[in-house]
Amino acid sequence: MDSERAIVIIGAGPTGLGAAWRLEELGHKNWRLFEAADVAGGLASSVVDDRGFTWDQGGHVLFSHYSYFDSLMEQLLGDAWVSHTRESWVWMRNQFIPYPLQNNIWRLPEEDLIKCLKGLLAVQGNGRPRPGTFREWILDNFGSGLADVFMLPYNFKVWAFDPAALGTGWMGERVATVDLARILENLVLKRDDCGWGPNAQFRFPLRGGTGAIWRSLYDRLPPERLAQGKRVVEISPTDRSVKFADGTSIQYDHLISTMPLDCLLRTLTDRPDLAEKADEFRFSSSHIVGVGLAGKVPEALSTKCWMYFPEPEVPFYRVTVFSNYSPYNVPEPGQQWSLLCEVSESPAKPVDQERVTNEVIAGLRRVGLIFEDCSIVSVWHRRLGYGYPTPFLGRDELLESIDPELRELGIWSRGRFGAWKYEVSNQDHSIMQGVEAVDHILSGAEELTYHNPDLVNAGKDSGRKRVEEHRNGHA
Repeated sequence: MDSERAIVIIGAGPTGLGAAWRLEELGHKNWRLFEAADVAGGLASSVVDDRGFTWDQGGHVLFSHYSYFDSLMEQLLGDAWVSHTRESWVWMRNQFIPYPLQNNIWRLPEEDLIKCLKGLLAVQGNGRPRPGTFREWILDNFGSGLADVFMLPYNFKVWAFDPAALGTGWMGERVATVDLARILENLVLKRDDCGWGPNAQFRFPLRGGTGAIWRSLYDRLPPERLAQGKRVVEISPTDRSVKFADGTSIQYDHLISTMPLDCLLRTLTDRPDLAEKADEFRFSSSHIVGVGLAGKVPEALSTKCWMYFPEPEVPFYRVTVFSNYSPYNVPEPGQQWSLLCEVSESPAKPVDQERVTNEVIAGLRRVGLIFEDCSIVSVWHRRLGYGYPTPFLGRDELLESIDPELRELGIWSRGRFGAWKYEVSNQDHSIMQGVEAVDHILSGAEELTYHNPDLVNAGKDSGRKRVEEHRNGHA
């Protein structure tokens, strides 16, 4: 490694690859990237099972808050994309209701509709101070009716923690708020209202699943600076060294770590004050179950992207019609189709790993997504130990105490689980965390995505524009 500052990157997911790409882009050659697995992409990698079906490790879609990200995607895959207009639904009360549910409650059974309307009217103009928990926020904004009918049971299923255990600082664009006039207009006109959200338009790789993006980026980096099968076991900030399970080690001036933050803290053997904070973090695990089927996708599912399932009788919280994302997600396009199901797990919501695939298939039959005579040709299951970085109560304060300490040691913990900020954990956010960490290390530029989630989520490049406007106004 040459005389430039040595930058070591841990993890070849979107954040680590984004950092490596930016270093090459800027001509900084003194860097190395180490990945514990034998494939790039991290949680955004894809798998081809033994029957030839392609599976993502969750219901990933690609949309962007950054022009930089858009440009890079074009470089990586060119025109090998499939573009989609989101069609997402909620399955409850034995029917499909367009998402977001709060804008489409006119489709609910009369008893539920009246309950939701009474709750919404009761909280109008309540003027309460900012609630301390996600549960309180739901009740204050949606009322007890919508909370009981959908918001509380669904959010328990997806987070695997009671909303009372979650804070509110993460939400931003993640939860559609209430516009009562709009809801009432939809009710009178019996109008479906489906356009909300940043992912109303998204795209997907034509071949290879989401992982094709990250394999392409990895393959464009200098191979002599990349290493797989390198699991970190110890980091010494005193010596500025990283030790791997195979006994090798490397020195660094700056370390960009994308491993889960609690795992990173436990490796800091000469900083027990930081290591002891690891146990304060909360997260959920995910079971990803793919079901490949013979025949053509049923007409009722032929245009759907994904569906939410709030009711407790169904094990999964979301199902993606994965073959709709690209015809090449199945080995025989037009003759097969596939469903990708997600089940959350935590100490508050245990899952029997031996039974989960059978329970998922039974759940698919219960809600009518597949029938008894459907020919299942492939079943694939993977448990992701780290599925969702839970925005637990006290998370923000904990992160604010840890991040400055780590940066003093030359360590930038970034990415979906490195930053532990669900609000900036999409693929575009993740890659930009790596890019911006490099820019900060080399030139002192601001890390907008990590430090200002609300700004970057406000619209395409809006955070960067607002910072530039602020600078120009104070020049």
